[in-house]
Amino acid sequence: MKTKDIINKTPADLNQLIATKREILRTFRFGKAGAKTKNVKEGRAIRKEIAQIMTVLTQKKNA
Repeated sequence: MKTKDIINKTPADLNQLIATKREILRTFRFGKAGAKTKNVKEGRAIRKEIAQIMTVLTQKKNA
């Protein structure tokens, strides 16, 4: 997801997006434990997206 797309969303949408990304990350971690994942870099990308969303939320809250 692009940073431009994240900035244009409302805080409620961003909180919902964080919740879904965290759920995806949780299923990824459990899949990794069972050796079901083929793309091992996916976890890093999901964590990066969560951090970007949280940064935008903090900026909107402080503005």
